[in-house]
Amino acid sequence: MKKLRKNMLRLAFVLCGLLLLLIAYGAYTVSVNGNRWYSSPKNSYARSKRQNVIPGRILDRSGTVLADSDAEGARLYPEDESLRRATVHAVGSSAFNMKSSAEYFCSAYLYGARVSFPERLSAALRGEKLQGDDVKLTIDGPLSVYAASLFPTGKKGAVTVMNYKTGEVLCMLSFPAFDPRDTSAAPAGSSTNRCTQTLTAPGSTFKIVTAAAAMKNLADWQGRTYLCTGVLQAGDREITDAGTDRTAGKLTQHGSVTMKEAFAQSCNNTFAQIALSVGDQALRRAAEDFGFNDAFLFRDLVVEDSRYPTENRTEYEIAMTGIGQSALGASPLHMCMIAGGIANGGQMMEPWMIREADSASGSRRAAFSAQAYRRALNAQQAKVLKEYMRAVVTGGTGSRAAIPGKAVCGKTGTAELDDPKNPGGTIVNAWFVGFLDETDAPYCLAVMVENAENGGGTVAAPIAKQIFSWLLNNGISP
Repeated sequence: MKKLRKNMLRLAFVLCGLLLLLIAYGAYTVSVNGNRWYSSPKNSYARSKRQNVIPGRILDRSGTVLADSDAEGARLYPEDESLRRATVHAVGSSAFNMKSSAEYFCSAYLYGARVSFPERLSAALRGEKLQGDDVKLTIDGPLSVYAASLFPTGKKGAVTVMNYKTGEVLCMLSFPAFDPRDTSAAPAGSSTNRCTQTLTAPGSTFKIVTAAAAMKNLADWQGRTYLCTGVLQAGDREITDAGTDRTAGKLTQHGSVTMKEAFAQSCNNTFAQIALSVGDQALRRAAEDFGFNDAFLFRDLVVEDSRYPTENRTEYEIAMTGIGQSALGASPLHMCMIAGGIANGGQMMEPWMIREADSASGSRRAAFSAQAYRRALNAQQAKVLKEYMRAVVTGGTGSRAAIPGKAVCGKTGTAELDDPKNPGGTIVNAWFVGFLDETDAPYCLAVMVENAENGGGTVAAPIAKQIFSWLLNNGISP
């Protein structure tokens, strides 16, 4: 009998422990996923409650109203069409379920789910609709309008600007954009946020990761030189550098180069050799240190998980991965985070877009602040990569991003993809990721122009230069 009591007591302790774990896990998941659950289109309870709420306002970081509501709860947008279009993917639209937008992700605040019982009772006694909370974003309206004006007309793509010290998303542009006042005229696919939802090969911007893999795994990486003859045999296929035309007998050859020189000139042959020397497992680990294959569960942004390929890992595919091709997939926001991590001494910051939420009476409902995401590499490795990225701009493929007297660092990319409209053909996506190495201007960005016809150094780097110039001349409101 005594033994039975002991066993029952142990079982009771185990059950209590499991119950406590369940409660703790429930609290954790609510804190992490609460906004996602409330925002879900499957949440019929939340949808029904919204009918009796006047949505709160959405403001940019300086207090400019980006979305308001009339007395019936219908959404109103600014008179300035350029501002509406430049901020629509950050703000969202009541007509579209845009998962990375404030309208979607902040709906628990905007539609009154965080309102206290006394506030609900007061509104009911007055016979009025409940007023949702106002949400202020990290987005800068003037920067967004200016950056949008630079993007090539008629092209698809994305521009992301962040503060690499804090992780604040200052600009989140996706093209084509649309006017939230007239969603019936929205171009096909414009509700997709290409900053956060489009996964595509990052091209040579991924050489940042490949270089980091070399630093972590090759003992003699500083003293190594590589021979670029213009063509590298990898398995049963060849890898060539930009400008090579075998049929015309034209080869782009960089000769004997160090990793820094190859990085500045974006030498495919060299970085394919580095990938093969490092090996697939080590290259994958380095990519995962930067967030590839991670489940992105950021506090207020829905970002598609970037992928490092795990199948068909032939010698050719490993070499192609090293130069940012193969089955790699990354979003512009993630590549912006990677550039920011180099600028920030190897520490990547979590991207965030909500600064604060205030009740209709003006009381502070919630305030948000910077949060670290992960350390991708140590400070010394980051310092070396910063020097590499500086060399890209001072004398390499990113020279069109240079600003006299200012330390601009970056990496160009030219990703080749299959052309869906022309079987056997290819299209080119132009990339530039980079940052300002200036104490008072801790800004990083990613520019991606789809089907650009020319490479990142020609198409994306000049856009980056103009954005960086604007930031240096105008600054960002605190």
